[in-house]
Amino acid sequence: MEEKILKRTAVFLTLISVLICGTIFYFPQLRAVSELWVAAMEEDKLKITAEQMNMTGLELLEYNNEQAKQQEDKGISFDSQLRLELPLGVPGNELKISQDYVTQTIDIKIPFADSEYFYHYPMLGRSDNIDSLTYEGREGYGVVEIVTSQVFEVESSYDKDYFYIDFLTPKEVYDKVIVIDAGHGGNAPGTTKQGVNEKDIDLDIVLKLKEIFDAKDDRSVGVYYTRTEDVNPSFENRVGLANKSDADLFISIHNNATQSGRMSNINGTQVMYDELDEDILGSRGLAQICLEEVTAQTGSSNKGIVEGNDIFIIRSSHVPAALIEVGFMTNQTELNNLKSEEYQEKVAQGIYNAVMRAFAEGY
Repeated sequence: MEEKILKRTAVFLTLISVLICGTIFYFPQLRAVSELWVAAMEEDKLKITAEQMNMTGLELLEYNNEQAKQQEDKGISFDSQLRLELPLGVPGNELKISQDYVTQTIDIKIPFADSEYFYHYPMLGRSDNIDSLTYEGREGYGVVEIVTSQVFEVESSYDKDYFYIDFLTPKEVYDKVIVIDAGHGGNAPGTTKQGVNEKDIDLDIVLKLKEIFDAKDDRSVGVYYTRTEDVNPSFENRVGLANKSDADLFISIHNNATQSGRMSNINGTQVMYDELDEDILGSRGLAQICLEEVTAQTGSSNKGIVEGNDIFIIRSSHVPAALIEVGFMTNQTELNNLKSEEYQEKVAQGIYNAVMRAFAEGY
């Protein structure tokens, strides 16, 4: 029995020796084949990367979606609109999202994402309502920039591997939506009197109005501002914010001057409206409400509502619009009032009251 085992062992060892010797003979060839295979894989990878890098962001998104569909793994599915793969070691809570509602631009800032991130960590999802999609590597960060066709609120979530994004319309978040516009700004000062620029008074009133809305913290009302600093959005972007957010109201704050620009006794509050808007709950009714509520708070004289369809932001608005000329900067008493924080607060309170009254009356 032992002799039989020894013979079998000897035969097995002989076979192993022959196999090893034969394989050693082919090692150079196997190595060459392996190197060719690796080189081919790298070449294919370079070709794919080059192809991807010549695509626009939206084209790349669709390409990634198609590649995912072709994979045998049927588990590639998610409920959100977009999915980003997190770089190795980066938790989802370190990604930062910022929005510019006026230009409908959403930036997603990803730590430790280099210039190649967008090609090695494919974004998947729907391109509905996305006008453009770009990626840029910056110092220590990658930034995905999304420009949407309308105003959205971003809702995000994440797990250990992915970051998910959903786009919600303002009306999916709020019961009522209003857009507030501070006239002029930046290199467009508006009326200037005694070293005082209209753009600054307009903005001061809007910022005080924002304080009132923020203090109320009414989650049922969404308020969007065309500017909260000294910038000058285009007319298209100002009225576009109202139209693209499907707002219920659009109110623009300005201040007046005489045609000659000289100081005079003319004073009071006027509100401009779209005379071609014949809706009962339209521009004219909103203008009247704003006029009554602002003059009630400030005590300024009522100069009436004025036809304003020739004003671009009024005639281009798809929602009820009112342009409030709070006071005349060419009247010394009114100019002094308009520079006063106390008076600005009264104006802001009047506008807030007008908004709440308009909503109460069915706007």
